[in-house]
Amino acid sequence: MSLPCLILAAGFGTRMGAMTATRPKPLIEVAGRSLLDHALDAARGSGPITVNAHYHADQIAAHLAGKNVTLQLETPHILDSGGSVKRAAQQMADGPLATLNADNVWTGEAPIQQLEAAFDPARMGALLLLVPRAEAVGRIGGGDFAMDPDGRLSFDKSPDTYVYVGAQILDPGPCLSDPRDVFSLRDIWQEYAAQGRLYGLIHKGRWADVGHPDGITLAEEMQHVV
Repeated sequence: MSLPCLILAAGFGTRMGAMTATRPKPLIEVAGRSLLDHALDAARGSGPITVNAHYHADQIAAHLAGKNVTLQLETPHILDSGGSVKRAAQQMADGPLATLNADNVWTGEAPIQQLEAAFDPARMGALLLLVPRAEAVGRIGGGDFAMDPDGRLSFDKSPDTYVYVGAQILDPGPCLSDPRDVFSLRDIWQEYAAQGRLYGLIHKGRWADVGHPDGITLAEEMQHVV
C-alpha cells in the first residue's frame, strides 16, 4: 500500500536559538541537505505527500516549489501536531495516514516503508517507530515509551525505555472527531494506549534528533559512520 504522508514542519524551532531567527528549522542543513529534504527522502514510497508550514512559511513554500508536494499553510495560528493531522485528514481519503517529523535524520530502511509492512488496522490505532533510548543519537532526557512483548506501548520516560523517532502510521479518526482545532497528537496516543491500540516498531537503522544545535554535528557523525 501507499499511504498519504504528512511531514510536520510548522514549528518555531526555539531550541535552535539564533539559527532559526530568520529561517525555519526544517531548512537547516545536515550533511549539506536541509532537514526537510531528509524527511522527503524518508517519505519515499508514500503518496500523496503534504508538508505543513507556519513559521517562515514563505521559505518552506519556496523550497517546495516545483516538487510534487502539497503545502498545508497554517495561519494565523499554528495547529500543533494533532490539529495538523486533523486538517490534513480532512483533505484525504478515509483510512490511515503516515506522519514524519521534519527535525530528524534516519539511516537504514525507509521509515514509512517499515511501518507500512507492519501496520495492522484491525489491531492498531497507531504504530510508532522507535529506537532504544541508549541508541537515540542526540536525545536529551529519558525515553518515551515502554513496550510489552506484543508491541503495545505505554508512556514511560525511564532511561531504559524507547524513544519515538518521529515516524508513525495512525488512524486519524480520533483527530477528525476532536472538536478542537489546536491539540497535540499525544492526546490521541493516550486514547489509543487506553484502548490497547498504541503499538511500536523498532527502527531498522539509526536515528538522530536534530531539534537542538548539537544534534546537527551528531547527526552528521552518525551518517558518516553508517
